[in-house]
Amino acid sequence: MTSLAQQAPAAQQIPTAQQAPATAAAQPPRAEFGAPTLQVQLKMLDDGLEAPSYAHPGDAGADLRAREDVVLEPGERRLVPTGVSIALPDGFVALIHPRSGLATKHGLTVVNAPGTVDAGYRGEISVTLLNTDRDQAIELRRGDRIAQMVIQRVEHAQFVAVGELNDSVRGAGGFGSTGGFAVPGT
Repeated sequence: MTSLAQQAPAAQQIPTAQQAPATAAAQPPRAEFGAPTLQVQLKMLDDGLEAPSYAHPGDAGADLRAREDVVLEPGERRLVPTGVSIALPDGFVALIHPRSGLATKHGLTVVNAPGTVDAGYRGEISVTLLNTDRDQAIELRRGDRIAQMVIQRVEHAQFVAVGELNDSVRGAGGFGSTGGFAVPGT
C-alpha cells in the first residue's frame, strides 16, 4: 500500500520588486509575483484542515486536502470531501484538477477532470478520485493534498441556431484526424 503522508518541501521565496537588485534605468513598481488578483469568499467546514493554498508564488492551482482518511484499492473510485466551500464571483469557475505528482507516482487522478465548481454552488467541494494503479492501493490521510483548484474567468455564450456553420480549415475532422502517432504493424 502506498501512503501519501510525505509533504512537499516548503515553498521558496521569490524576491519582490523592492528586493530585486537595482538596474541602470528606473522601472515602475510592479505587483509582487503571484500576488492575489481576485477575492473569493471561503468557508472552512472543518477547522482542523488547512485552507486551500498555493505551494509556490505564481502557481495556478491551490491545493485541496482530504477531510477524511481514505484507502483506494486498485481501480477504485471514491468521492472525497475537502472541508471547503466557496462563493465565486459571477463570471468565474473553479476547476478541480489532479495533482501531477500523485498521478505520475501513484496513478491517482480525478475522474471527471477537470471537475467544475460553478459560481452559484455553495456546498462542500468534494473530489471524485480514482486509483488507476493495477496492483497498489493508495492510502490518503486526513490533510493530504489530493487535488488542485484553478479559478478562471468564464464566458457566458448565447447559442444562435443556424442552418449551416461557417467553414474552417479543420471542418468536421475529429478524434485522431490530425494523426500524431504510429499504429503498430503499419
